[in-house]
Amino acid sequence: MNTLVAYKQPKTLLNKGTGFLEGYSHSLNPYSGCAFACSYCYVRGMPVSLFRGEVWGSWVDVKQGAAELFRKEMARAQAKGPVTIFMSSSTDPYQPIEYKERVTRSLLEAMVDLPPDFLLLQTRSPLVTRDIDLLQRLGRGVRVSMTVETDREDIRKAFSPSAPPIAGRLNALRQLAEAGVPTQVAVAPLLPCSDGFAETLRSVTERVCVDDYFMGDGSGGKRTKRLGIGKLYEELGLQEWYEPAAYRNVYDRLASVFPAGAVLISQEGFLP
Repeated sequence: MNTLVAYKQPKTLLNKGTGFLEGYSHSLNPYSGCAFACSYCYVRGMPVSLFRGEVWGSWVDVKQGAAELFRKEMARAQAKGPVTIFMSSSTDPYQPIEYKERVTRSLLEAMVDLPPDFLLLQTRSPLVTRDIDLLQRLGRGVRVSMTVETDREDIRKAFSPSAPPIAGRLNALRQLAEAGVPTQVAVAPLLPCSDGFAETLRSVTERVCVDDYFMGDGSGGKRTKRLGIGKLYEELGLQEWYEPAAYRNVYDRLASVFPAGAVLISQEGFLP
């Protein structure tokens, strides 16, 4: 899919953390839109996508002057109290356009000068390893949360064909760990996976968050259902994975190989 790129001048960058992100003072999105175009993405059903009039994944808006605007907003926010940031809630900060535009890197550079009390960097892209130098400077005040919904490439290709391969994400987690950058795996949403998934994740991280459509889409699964995801499960003959209890077996397996308290569920796994 070709991506239509536009350049915008945002009036604000730091948005108040609400709903699922109520544990954060702010959310931060370097881009609008996301070229990864995952079939199950909840943003497909949000106003930013619905009112656009274009297919989700076909467009990306680059937020120009982001670092300068962030510095101004961050100084004001820090004057009022602790600042915790979730980056990003409705885009991937390391989608392909970041290779060229480097908006996310510019924001991290600003954070090195004005460090938040905590930053959760949510991505599914190995490109995050490019910024290890900056992440190291943020120390224990940052955690990279890498989405790894499955260990099966056939499933990845069926649900998110434009997203990075699983092997690249796992390798990125190894590199981050070797560099001393705190990480977690976000199995979010949980997709059909193999029996060895838990052991694979244990080899690359010390912390896991498990989420699914029913806990994590903000409406008990109704918003995801409207996207027609159930039909894809039916076509693949995997209906047993599309129901509220499907996560239990995977969760139990993860809990058997990770230390106590290292496997978290839904919202608690994303909190500062």
